[in-house]
Amino acid sequence: MLLFILEWLRDSLDWKIPTAFTYFSTRMILAAGTSLLLTILLGPRFIKKLYELKIGQEIRSVEECPLLAELHGKKKDTPTMGGILILFSMGIALFLWMDLSNVFTWILLLTTLVLGFLGAADDYLKLRHKNSKGLKARKKMAVQLGFSALVALYLVSPAFTQAVAGKNFLRPPAAKEQTSVSQDGKKTVIQTTSLNTQEYIGRFYLPFLKDPLFIADGIFRVFSFFLIVFVITGASNAVNLTDGLDGLAAGCLVMVSLVLALFGFLSNHIDLARYLNILYIEGSGEIAVYLFALAGAALGFLWYNGYPAQVFMGDTGSLALGGILGVSSVLLRREVILGVAGAIFVAEALSVILQVLSYKYRNKKRIFLCAPLHHHFEYKGWPETKVVIRFWIISLLFAIIAVASLKFQ
Repeated sequence: MLLFILEWLRDSLDWKIPTAFTYFSTRMILAAGTSLLLTILLGPRFIKKLYELKIGQEIRSVEECPLLAELHGKKKDTPTMGGILILFSMGIALFLWMDLSNVFTWILLLTTLVLGFLGAADDYLKLRHKNSKGLKARKKMAVQLGFSALVALYLVSPAFTQAVAGKNFLRPPAAKEQTSVSQDGKKTVIQTTSLNTQEYIGRFYLPFLKDPLFIADGIFRVFSFFLIVFVITGASNAVNLTDGLDGLAAGCLVMVSLVLALFGFLSNHIDLARYLNILYIEGSGEIAVYLFALAGAALGFLWYNGYPAQVFMGDTGSLALGGILGVSSVLLRREVILGVAGAIFVAEALSVILQVLSYKYRNKKRIFLCAPLHHHFEYKGWPETKVVIRFWIISLLFAIIAVASLKFQ
């Protein structure tokens, strides 16, 4: 919004507006600062209001997990739905510092709203009906899959893309790919190929490899469709499963969002993209701006969510924030990078899947003492703070590996 205002002041009133405000790097910093300060400043009143509304967290019952009920008994009635504060701060940063004519802005906003409302509905039902598990798993999954399929259809189907996007407003995403480098006398000539939305979405990249592993075209675009649905839905649920200890999910979200933001920023500069031999994605800097806003809001939330937590983000925050990471990785063609940087999220999700499969098909035998994985280590006697800090360290290590893939390829 401020970009429109600044542009109007410059063109209509001939005001001298510093061009720094139009730079992606500047807006990334401002977005992070805005969401961070808003989350910290609004936190006390927001938490107080949640206490007044008696929006308290439900803990697993003694029958379900006896030891966990004992360890986390003191968390009972701690306010939840703190994700509202995170998403609100991010939304303000979006409207202030992002380009509202860019299609990436609207895709990310839609992701925030849809998955945020889904999580809020789930939290509300849990709070309204005591001992309720909220929305039925099938209904929740259906909404996630439906939204992911809508995003995938927009990116994969040319007809659907053109139907949604206008000629001058919300132009479809486009990219440029470096194809060859040659010498013309003393000059280096770099050949590039322009890619439309479907062509660049069809490319699948692996870390440490310059060239795409494969290109899904024609009928094989069906693979791209299902991959997008899997990544968005999986990321949303993985973050939700990780949100079980004070500060665990918020701390990991900061690191993963910053890694993806770096890729978004570098992909937006054609010279840097050529130097690193990665896709140049037109307007991907807007993704970086929003991911910085996410990092700032998550860091501000950690102020109150660190041990002992004064508030939990609940499904309102975890489902939406995980979905944002998933959508961002798809738009940047960095799905595997999300898996590397978000190794903790992957491990948490896999631990639940393996636990369920083992219990079902191995005569009720369990692989872990308790799932998700962070509870397994609690059962082994690790203090909660030690589990969180060690998971943060592992998350940072994998974030470094993800960034290193930019050069070692």
